[in-house]
Formats: sequence, structure tokens, C-alpha cells
Amino acid sequence: MCGICGDVDLDGAPDAEGVRRAARAIAHRGPDADGFFFDGPAALGHLRLAILDLESGDQPMVRDGVAIAFNGEAYDFAALREELSGKGHPFTTRSDTEVVLRAYLEWGEEFAERVHGMFALAIWDSRRRKLVLARDRLGKKPLYYFVRGSRVIFGSELKALLAHGAVPRELDAEALVQYLACEYVPAPASILRSVRKLPAAHVAVLDERGFRLRRYWRVPPPSHERITAKDAAQELFRLLDRAVAKRLVADVPVGVFLSGGIDSTSIAALAVRHKKPLQTFSIGFVEESFDESPWARLAAERLGTDHVSEKFSGQDCLDLIPAAAAQLDEPFADPSFLPTLLLSRFTRKHVKVALSGDGGDELFAGYDPFLAHRPASLVARFPNPVRAALRTVVQHLPVSSRNMSLDFRLKQFLRGVDAEPSLRHASWIASFLPAEIGNVLEPGLRPLASPEVAFRQVLDDAVLGGAAAGSVDEALRYYLTRYLADDILVKADRASMAASLELRAPYLDTDVVEFAARLPWRLKMSLTRTKLILKRALRGVVPDEILARPKKGFGIPVAAWIRGPLRPLFEEMLSERALLAAGVFDVAAVRKLLQTHLDGRADLRKPLWTLLMFQLWRKQHAQAVSLRSAA
Repeated sequence: MCGICGDVDLDGAPDAEGVRRAARAIAHRGPDADGFFFDGPAALGHLRLAILDLESGDQPMVRDGVAIAFNGEAYDFAALREELSGKGHPFTTRSDTEVVLRAYLEWGEEFAERVHGMFALAIWDSRRRKLVLARDRLGKKPLYYFVRGSRVIFGSELKALLAHGAVPRELDAEALVQYLACEYVPAPASILRSVRKLPAAHVAVLDERGFRLRRYWRVPPPSHERITAKDAAQELFRLLDRAVAKRLVADVPVGVFLSGGIDSTSIAALAVRHKKPLQTFSIGFVEESFDESPWARLAAERLGTDHVSEKFSGQDCLDLIPAAAAQLDEPFADPSFLPTLLLSRFTRKHVKVALSGDGGDELFAGYDPFLAHRPASLVARFPNPVRAALRTVVQHLPVSSRNMSLDFRLKQFLRGVDAEPSLRHASWIASFLPAEIGNVLEPGLRPLASPEVAFRQVLDDAVLGGAAAGSVDEALRYYLTRYLADDILVKADRASMAASLELRAPYLDTDVVEFAARLPWRLKMSLTRTKLILKRALRGVVPDEILARPKKGFGIPVAAWIRGPLRPLFEEMLSERALLAAGVFDVAAVRKLLQTHLDGRADLRKPLWTLLMFQLWRKQHAQAVSLRSAA
């Protein structure tokens, strides 16, 4: 895992010092070594976190007039290396980087189809005066870029482009609306109007013909071939076990994140089959309803791992918020970023690589909204007066700050019932619905508060995805290609890289993903249960108590902390003065939201946290122009 950056100008010369500044801005991604490559119109930078071939894997790497800066891991590199050797390619290192570079030399722009793993990379082909950028199939590794004419500036994080100095800083008001709805800025947009994210499973090329994008992979649709639950469970176990084994390969210590949930416990259970002793890591909270550490201890004891755990409090998270805001160069409002950062820092004291359970919920319908999917379709058919009466009853339920309390679940459920079917799941997990966004924006920005803007990428995905509107298959695709890529994997990458920890996700192995995507959804969920086929595959490997426990996300007690240790921060960042300085919010509306929550009249943890993280981001990047000018 590393960081990359660069500047290629086919009609001029790159800014070498700008590339060096960009590299310094993301030095946390690769503290072991840095390297630079300068060749006519091209400048590449690389920051290395050494995992494989510690002695000879430095980058950028050059072979036959082609240079590469590679961030990530190619897990099937040994088989690919053997294939390339058979075609006459010589190798001088043991690194996967050289294998990827020689795959480009053999297959040109189609090399990406041959590489499986997590990666974002840049290749400069001096023979053809061509820049090639590529990103892995699911977007595990990030890549931002700016294009102007024949020039491209790129980097692993937005802060690299800002540090370069040649990238305009005008903010995108539509991206703000999308952030308020989704809690992140969906790809390919970024919070800056001039900067884009390279979408997952895409290759970008700059050459004499201009700049172009190509998608090289898609999530396969469900198969029409019949498969029994027994056969599906056996094949899933085989593929997942192989994926875990491949991700244990490293020349440095490797451990596993272990929360005590099904996904992380399954990874640990499979890893211990291949690696003993195995270290596992977890964190807990003093607030009991959010604390999973007893489950993690149970799993570790049953699996026989060397388990290390630590508990944190609200004050620990308060102390971490400035560092988190500094690390996030786009506004990002998933509060589980904080415990993920704590866990990454804690784990990095012991190992350099960790495996996680990311992807299990998206592949096997593990989230609570999947259980609400079919009831919502029924409730949506109720007459309007009946739905209004239901809302009235639910709004009068006592407000609780507990994790996933009944009143919170019911209120979120009704928020999505009235949405159009393709937006139901996005509405359930949204911080603000479009009408609510209009209420908190200043008048000049309110015309942007529409479903067509707020959920543009979700609607586009629905059209291109091919699944029936409002179907379970459409929802599964949404969580895998949108929520996973733009929220879960962003959180995992930024938190782990802030701690210089490489994080690997066996569930996101290409073979596992394609097999799971082809399974009919009825093997994954019923009216009352989720992850059916996964639980069947893991029976006898994962403790029965963990297979039977309900889903519990990696959350923090935000609702209670807003009224407790975090109250001064919220009062400061959502004060009249701070909101006026932002220039984009209706001050009275935001202040009313905060006071309503503080008074205990409603649980507004999600919208308030989203507003806070934007304000902290704005404070961190105060040099950026006002959003008002971007409207």
C-alpha cells in the first residue's frame, strides 16, 4: 500500500516541484521510501509502504521505456508472473509491481483486465507519449485527477492535488448537496469542481488523441442457472478460504481486525487455518450499547488467536476529531471513521498489514435495510392518510440515544417509504432528504436540493445496472458499487493509511464477488434473516453464537456524545458566527436542528454529524474559495 502522484503535460513540461509538494502531502501513505521519475513531459512520484520484496521493490519502476507508480497489491501476481515469463518477459525483482508493469508491456491498455487485487496506478509510456491511469474493480484504492487540455495532474488523495499548486480550488455546490444527502461525495465527482475521481474498474488514457475513460469490468448480473444452497455454500467457502490465504502473503507481520461480527470472525477463522499464531485486534467503548469487545473476546477465545483489545471513551474520540478532519480532504460524515482510525493506529503498533471483513454485508444482504425492503414496498401502497398517521405515531415515540434504537429504526424506515423505488435504500441511509437539504441551505443554493441532484449517481447507476427498479438485486448492486466504494472503502483507506497500515479485504476478491453477485438473492435473505448462504458456508467454522447474533455496525454513540462531551464542539462549529462564515447554510434552520437534539426532542445525530464534518472540513481547508461562488 502506497501513495502516488504525478503531472503529465504533453504540450509542455511538468511542475517537478509541484509533484514533490504533492508527494509530501501524502507522505503518511508511504513512510518507508519516496521516489520520483522525470522524463520530458512526465513526472511521477511514489511513497512506499514496503510489504513485499522489501529490498528491491522501490518505485517508480522503469522497464523498456515505461515507468509505473503503483499503489496496492496484485494478489495473483505469482500466476501472472509465470504466464509472462512463458511469453519471454524477464524479471529482476520479486515484487508485484514489476509483474503489473510487464502485463502492460504485453497487453497494453487491456492489462487491467489481467490484474486482480486492490490498486490505483499510473503508467508513463515514453515510447507512445501516453499516460495510463487505472483503478481496481471495486475502488479499494483511490485516485483523483485534474485535466486541462493536454495536461493531467493526479494523486492518491485530494490533498496531493491541492499541494501541487496548479489545480483550481473552486468548490462544487452540487457536490455539497450530494454530500449532505449521502454523507460523502459520490464518484466521479469531488468537492472541487475541477477535480474528478477515477471511477472503480476504469482505465484513463491521455495521449495525442486527448483524454478518455474506459470501463474494463462490471459486476455480473444474477445467473439464471440453478444452484442448490448446499453447492453454493461449499463453493463460497472454497473461494473465500482461498481469498484469505492469498491475502496473508507478506514479508511483514499480518493480523486481522476482529469485531466479533460474522464478517470479521469469518476472516479470522479462515486465516487461523493458514497462519498460526494469528494476532487479532479490536477496540471497544465504555458505552455498553455500542461495545462489541465481549463478542470479539469470545471469537478470539474460540478460534485460539492472540487477541489484543483496548477500550475508548467519548473524550478519546473528541481528542481524535482534529486529526480526523485533517486526514479527510473531502467532507466525509460516516462517524465510524473515528473508531476505524483508532483501531488502525492501535493495530499498527503490532503489525503492518491487517485483514478486514469489509464487503460481507454488501455481497450477502447483511444490512438492516434489506429486512425493510419488502415491508416498505407494502407500506408504500397504503393510502396517504394511513401513512401520515403512521408517521404521527412514530414521531411521538420516546427518543433514545442507544445504538439502532426502536424509534431511530422506525423513523428511518418511514423516511424511505415515500421515495421512488430506486432511491429507497439511499433515502434510508441518507442524512438529509432533498427537501430537508433545501431547508438548511441558504436561498441561493436551494434550487439544487432535488432528488435529481442529490442522488444523481444513484439514479444513473439504476439506469445502467439493468435490474428492475425497486428490486432486491438493484439494492444489492447499489450497496456494492456505490455505498461500498464511496463510503466503506474510503473510510477504510483513509483511516488505515493515516496509520501507515495496509488493510486487505478478502470478501472483495474478484472470484468471491463474481460468484456472490451471480447467486439469486433468495439464497442471501428471507423476510426475517440476512446472510443466509454465508452463514451456511461458515457453519462449523464460526462459533454458533456469532452466527446467530444480530447485525451491529461499527458505530459510536454520536447522539449521546452530542449532548455530552462533544457538545462544546457542536456549539462552536454550528454557532451563528461559524455558519455565517461558511456562507452556504440557513443559520436559523441549522441552529434549530441542534437545539432540538440538545433538548432531547428528536434524535438528529445523522444530519448534525454531517453538518459538523463539513464545517470541520471547511475550517481545515480555509484557503478554498467560498461555496457561494460555485453556485
